[in-house]
Amino acid sequence: MIDPQRFPRLARIAVPADLRHFPEEDLPAIADELRAYLIEQVAQSGGHFGAGLGVIELTIALHWLYETPVDRLVWDVGHQCYPHKILTGRRDQIHTVKQADGIAPFPKREESEYDTFGVGHSSTSISAALGMAIALQRAGDERKVIAVIGDGAMTAGMAFEALAHAGGMGAEADAAEPNLLVILNDNQMSISENVGGVTRMLGRLTGSRTLNALREGGKKLLGDKRKPAARFVKRWEEHWKGMFVPSTFFEEVGFHYTGPIDGHDLDALLGAMKTLKTLKGPQLLHIITTKGKGYELAEGDQIGYHAVSPFDPSMGLVSKGGAKKPTYTDVFGDWLCDMAAADDKLLAITPAMREGSGLVRFSKEYPQRYFDVAIAEQHAVTLAAGMACEGAKPVVAIYSTFLQRGYDQLVHDVAIQDLDVLFAIDRGGVVGPDGATHAGNLDLSYLRCVPNMLVMAPSDEDECRKLLSTGYRHPGPAAVRYPRGTGPGVAVQATLDTLPIGKAELRRRGSRVALLAFGAIVPAAEKVGAELGLSVVNMRFVKPLDRALILDLAKHHEGFVTLEDNVVAGGAGSGVAELLAAEGIAMSILHLGLPDEFQHHASREQLLAEAGLDVDGIRAAVLRRWPSLAEPQPRSAAV
Repeated sequence: MIDPQRFPRLARIAVPADLRHFPEEDLPAIADELRAYLIEQVAQSGGHFGAGLGVIELTIALHWLYETPVDRLVWDVGHQCYPHKILTGRRDQIHTVKQADGIAPFPKREESEYDTFGVGHSSTSISAALGMAIALQRAGDERKVIAVIGDGAMTAGMAFEALAHAGGMGAEADAAEPNLLVILNDNQMSISENVGGVTRMLGRLTGSRTLNALREGGKKLLGDKRKPAARFVKRWEEHWKGMFVPSTFFEEVGFHYTGPIDGHDLDALLGAMKTLKTLKGPQLLHIITTKGKGYELAEGDQIGYHAVSPFDPSMGLVSKGGAKKPTYTDVFGDWLCDMAAADDKLLAITPAMREGSGLVRFSKEYPQRYFDVAIAEQHAVTLAAGMACEGAKPVVAIYSTFLQRGYDQLVHDVAIQDLDVLFAIDRGGVVGPDGATHAGNLDLSYLRCVPNMLVMAPSDEDECRKLLSTGYRHPGPAAVRYPRGTGPGVAVQATLDTLPIGKAELRRRGSRVALLAFGAIVPAAEKVGAELGLSVVNMRFVKPLDRALILDLAKHHEGFVTLEDNVVAGGAGSGVAELLAAEGIAMSILHLGLPDEFQHHASREQLLAEAGLDVDGIRAAVLRRWPSLAEPQPRSAAV
């Protein structure tokens, strides 16, 4: 529970209605308390950190000025939503964020009426808010709709599509302009530093109070914007504005632009927002903030403090030191640099995930061969396709959940043309604390059905390196899908060896039942196989399957168990069943995988256990299907 002695004002704010009882002059003090409380709580629990510190003043201003949740507030991505959660009834639960049965790390409609739209991927806020504004307008409802989007999220094409639609609605016949406020929170950061032309454009923008005053006065004087005089003055205004603001992009697409203003100056922020609240049509307020504001260490290391594990606020993040076990991401990053040294045709692409996807070292050693396309997954995939057309060897480093955004491009631009692109897919399968929006539970299903695709799932760190080399050397589209975090601890060889395509590895020859395991589930399958005297196969390849081995095992076993940390529906196990059916082989098959539901946030280990994919769960499921396996079995040897 919150300490009312240390946080006297914040302790009185259970919901935004309580905040609105405070006079405006108290808001800076509330901001100080909220910032201190956020630092203390996230230091205790871990979670997204820097982004929330940067929007303390904005969050207070929004909930104080607008009648939330009646007025609709839509956050983009959600990294910055912790202050919002604290002010909207979840103050005393914020320390449970990302934990099983705790609050979600992103806005979630089921969690609170103040979370008007569930988010996890970026750049959706303007589209969602516009949809709300249109629906409310058609119902004659006057409530306000506000979208908050960061400059990093503004680099995605979806944000521009929404801006173009909203700004152009007034020009359509019989279409009324939606009453929508978009707040552009500009801190020059997403997770990493922002890149690209949009970022440079925003960096050049400067505000002009004189221009805003003249514009509003002119609108009142000239009246109907369709009249020739009004159209002429509008064009004159745009040229004149160019002397004050280097870019007029937002005005050109149909938004009334205000700013930029200091997003940490509550007086300026509230002054601008009070004016905008009275205006009709699409409005854009551009504010400048600092990620990590108010915590000096976070301001100085905005990437490192984007998301944190529990730490001592007085000391900050402290390196634990000592040799650490390499993660699959580390294995990929090292492989990428080694392969780049061996082949100068290699080019690496990431959609704004340099740190998360393991590209930091590559970006420094091969800056001319490194392409961060910002939050633009669709562009990343088609960019790779274009590179491959001209003989380059592109590697797209991307999270499983983010590749879903580029699926059309993977199919149409890469696979149909059978282009030589390697997808290094991180965070495959169960991811954990970030919840359903970041889970990689669907990739084996959505990749397996695409013609021309080579799909691989390594069982350990060394095999991951070998399969990356295999996919890279394969003359066509290939995907290596690996999980978050560390593997079983197998030593990684420094060579760039490949493995035979479509060949599985028989890890253990047993009797009666064969466990066909894909990827990260192989170690658990081996333990169960040893306990119950079963055959165990490290399948390695989801597509193509090792047809010869599967058919041979079918002759000598009464049943198969397929195991994967992917949804059962359409997954790797489905491929095994399809192969057997095509051959006219009828045998008992037990498919173990992830459930046909969106998993909640918890640790990876907890979620695997809930899905029955840990050793205990696998053993129990096998014995339910074949109870007689519990009887003592003849000893058989590992292969």
